[in-house]
Amino acid sequence: MRSHIVPLGLLITCAYAQAQSNPAGQIRAITTAVPFLLICPDARSGGMAETGVALPPNMYSMHWNVGALALAEERGGIAFSYTPWLRALGIGDINHFYLPGYAHLGEKAGTIGASMTFFSLGRIEFTDNAGIKTGEYDANEFSFSAGYSRLLASNLSAGVALKYIQSNLTGATTVGGLTTQPGRSVAGDLGLYYQKDFTLKVRPQAIPTTFRWGVSLSNVGAKMAYTASGQRDFIPTNLRLGYSFTFKIDDFNSFTLANDYNKLLVPSAGGAAQVPLLEGMFKSFGDARGGWREELSEIYWSIGAEYDYNRLFRVRGGFFYEDPMKGNRRFITLGAGIHFRRLGLDLAYLNSLVQNHPLQNTLRFTLYLSWQ
Repeated sequence: MRSHIVPLGLLITCAYAQAQSNPAGQIRAITTAVPFLLICPDARSGGMAETGVALPPNMYSMHWNVGALALAEERGGIAFSYTPWLRALGIGDINHFYLPGYAHLGEKAGTIGASMTFFSLGRIEFTDNAGIKTGEYDANEFSFSAGYSRLLASNLSAGVALKYIQSNLTGATTVGGLTTQPGRSVAGDLGLYYQKDFTLKVRPQAIPTTFRWGVSLSNVGAKMAYTASGQRDFIPTNLRLGYSFTFKIDDFNSFTLANDYNKLLVPSAGGAAQVPLLEGMFKSFGDARGGWREELSEIYWSIGAEYDYNRLFRVRGGFFYEDPMKGNRRFITLGAGIHFRRLGLDLAYLNSLVQNHPLQNTLRFTLYLSWQ
């Protein structure tokens, strides 16, 4: 297993940075603890540039919008996703795993769901300021989530989920009298989802169309610390909203177009800002040093498309944009999927539009099982 040599102090106080360097100038990226919670976990949305809050619901809705589960067409499903992470950096042992599932309890009883995310960071070597090795640990992070969704009307549903999060980056290593600990937090997700069927009249034919929109507030929870008396960092509380259209061209062919918008509800100064949780969330809409122009730059967005042939074969693509000052993630994605009876397999590929970006050539794989 490959080792990553990391100064202990940097690892504890920052954990991760969400953004990469911006060659053009100033960087004001928002950093938080446990950003693995925002990693796109499945190859379906991965192939559509990480859209998902208003896509047709299934087991992945545990991540994108728990409120959508009650309107899923199937009675239930389970999936397993695997993403080799940051392979462009030449590091071979950072991996992301995702296991979601859901089941309908009945029209009046609602729908339950659960998911587990495991993020393996490989073996990390710790050094002091002189560069002398002081220890090593197989760092990892995980979260477990359980949710419930029910209908509010025939075409409107809502849901809530609770999750436990643990980030063990050091294995309680003690260096220079500083004793570390795993970061832990409890958080909640809220989601609202709507869908409506109508007929789009395009001469000389009428196309059955489904419009969907969704809004999700995720990772609303306690700050996280890696030492008993150290600073407490915000976790990545995120507001996601979007819409989608599905056009049924004929009995065999359909096309889906989706568009998502995201904003971190974290102070623009970063996750270590010394303000209470709720105050930081509300102030995140107007605390950027550059005023409203910078506030708008904190919104990142994506657009994705999917062609479906007879619910057997799917082809996907999309575009993702984040302002260079706030992270500089800009990429296109491609994906494909096959579905036979109850089983399906999805693949996704990411091609970064930023030179030498760590996300370049990211692959995602998802295997799923659903039942009527």
